[in-house]
Parts: sequence; structure tokens; C-alpha cells
Amino acid sequence: MKQPLSLILPSSGQFACSQMPEWCLRFGIVRLSKKSPKFDVADRAACVAYTDHVLSIGTSGGLDRVGVAPAEVMQRAHQALVERKAAGLHDTMQFTYRNPQRSTDPQSAVADAKAMIVGAYSYASPLPDPQSHPSARVARYAWTEYYESLKVGLFAMRDELRSDGFKAVVFADDNSMVDREAAYLAGLGWFGKNANVLIEGAGSFFVLGSVITTAPLVINDKPVADGCGACRRCIDACPTGAIIEPGTVDAAKCLAWLIQKPGIFDRRYREALGDRIYGCDDCQEVCPPTIRLSLSKPIREDARPWINVFELLNMDDETLLARVDQWYIAERNPDWVRRNALLVLGNIGERTDANVVSAIARFIEHPDPMLRAHAVWSAARLNLFSLIPMHDTAPLVVDELQNLPSARQQEI
Repeated sequence: MKQPLSLILPSSGQFACSQMPEWCLRFGIVRLSKKSPKFDVADRAACVAYTDHVLSIGTSGGLDRVGVAPAEVMQRAHQALVERKAAGLHDTMQFTYRNPQRSTDPQSAVADAKAMIVGAYSYASPLPDPQSHPSARVARYAWTEYYESLKVGLFAMRDELRSDGFKAVVFADDNSMVDREAAYLAGLGWFGKNANVLIEGAGSFFVLGSVITTAPLVINDKPVADGCGACRRCIDACPTGAIIEPGTVDAAKCLAWLIQKPGIFDRRYREALGDRIYGCDDCQEVCPPTIRLSLSKPIREDARPWINVFELLNMDDETLLARVDQWYIAERNPDWVRRNALLVLGNIGERTDANVVSAIARFIEHPDPMLRAHAVWSAARLNLFSLIPMHDTAPLVVDELQNLPSARQQEI
């Protein structure tokens, strides 16, 4: 018979991994404990009281919403992942698409699990004006480490569960579980047409995470009814038409993914990128429930909603990666950030600005043809054709030279 678990962190202070499916996959090394649950798990009233107790620890730990979903295979999410991957809607994106079976089955993470506690932490704050020009815009969820605040409440509940003799493992910001489906099943909200979970009475500006546990918690059995009705503002607001039908996003058109995707940035969506350097909030910013009901919080002192484009382009690799440490960057290659910054410069820079001209000229001479290609595009957008090296024979650059965009005539 398996025994409850307790957590031991490595002496280095870094989290280690285990390959055993019932152990913590990311957040620590787990060993068996001989402690038994402190109440009768067959007593329904005791389970109700214990559930309320554990959830109250989460809210006391800063979580804005908590709920409980069954620790069962999330069949609807599994089917959606498989079908959308087969249709190519993932556009090479991995995350939960990598292994749909694992990412929709809580039992694959914690053997004998009975419940998933889902926590939500609001990151809703008004967007301030940029303090310098040219500045690139960051999506709200990446302004600072909101997931760290989320984890405070999740780990508090986990610790309580473990101290009471149950297995409990935290999953947050690691793509191990489909967190939106878990939130829906936990009764936190409904799926909006933008594929985000709209939390009842609070909107969609939330980061989500869960605690999978063997504790016999009371499971939500009342899904939140759809609250979108005939509204389609998010669909109409998407700058690239990525929401191809209610609740379905084509990743190949979604700016949030294109910004993260390695390689050449799709030429069709470069102008739509505008001033975005990481993420895109457009489909949420027009959502009536999110606009009216968001749990708006003061902007945190460590929040960085804007970043100066020149600073990004002037940083060395180590400094740049440290500056955007909380961002997902493929292979931790800072050149993908530079690529995006060059496109932003082409969209919002001024051709009469000597710093703009200098930055583009420098990257047109860059040894990496991928960066040269995007610098060529930006030069053309700014009508700086004199900077463009028509003699460059690198295939990526030649392709750009054969498909130069129109200059921003109306803006220069």
C-alpha cells in the first residue's frame, strides 16, 4: 500500500525532477511518509469541512478564486488537442500538444489522485503610457512574475494537504496540465470565444495553476453557464483573424505564438505585430466581462509593461536574457527577441531618428542572416532603402529583398 508523501528540496536550493509518475514532476524530490490522514475520509461532512478549510488557505495565500475539479481524464480537452494537432492548428507549438494524453490526465502526474484544486490569480492592471520612445508593449501576464504570486497560494494548500497525510503536487506555468479546462471543470468560469476562461464575475486576466491531490475533496458539479451569448467582439478584434471559430485559435495566425515561434516571422503578420514585443491582449481587452468586472489591482512596482526597443537591441546576450527572464524564449536564444524588436522598430520607429537609422544599419550588417533579413524589412518599412544591401546573397535575405514591404508613407 502506498503511503503519503513529504517533500525534500535538494541542498542546492534548485528543484529537481523525478521520472516516477506519482512523484512531483518539477517542484521537488518526493519521498514516502508514514503519516495517515487526520480525519475519516468516508465521512461526507468531514470532507466538506476539510475542502472548505483547504480552499480557505489558498485564498488566504493570495489566490483570487479557487475551485475543485475531479482528477479524471479531461476528455473534451484531450479530443480538442488531438483534433487541432491533426488539423495543424498548433503550428509546431508543443506545450500541452506534445503529449495530449499526459497533459489531460491528472493520474499520470499523481497516482490515485482524487481531486484537482484550481487556483486563479488576477493580473488585471491598467496599461500605463510608455515612458520612452520607441517602446515595445508587453502582454499583461508577463509584466512581472505573477506565477510566483499564484504559487504562494498553491504551495500553501499543498503543504497543508501533505501535512495531513495526502499526496499533493503543484502544477503551474509548466505546461504539464491543460489549466484552462481544469479551471472550467472546477467551476471557476466558462470558455469565451477567444478560448480563454472567463471567470464568473471577474473576466479573464488570470494566471492559473493546480494542486493535484489524493485528498477526498468535494468536487464541483455545477459548470458555469456560457456568458458570451451572441457577442463576438474578441473575434472581430483579433488583428490577424486567428480566432477561426468560437473557441478555436489558429496558432499560425496568433501573434502571441508567432512572437515565441523560432525562425522567420511570418511576413503576412509583421505589420499587425505593431508595437508588441511579447504576447497580445487584444481579444481580452475588448471582452465586456473582462472590461467591466476585472479584479483590477494597482500596478506592481516590479511590473514592466513597456521596454525600450533600443535597450533590447543594444544588450548583450546575457543581459538581454536576464532582462526578459520570465518570458518563454525558444532555446533561450535572445536573437528571437531581437528579431521581434527589429520588426517593432519598423512599425513604430521614425526614419528621421538617428538612433533608429543606426540600429537598423547595424543589424543589416549582422553576421546572422535571420537578423539581417528582418532588419531589411524594417528598413523598407521606414523608407530607408539606401541602407538595404541589394548584394546580400544569403537565401533568407534574398527572399526579403524579393518581397520588400511598402514604406509607411503616411507616417513619415
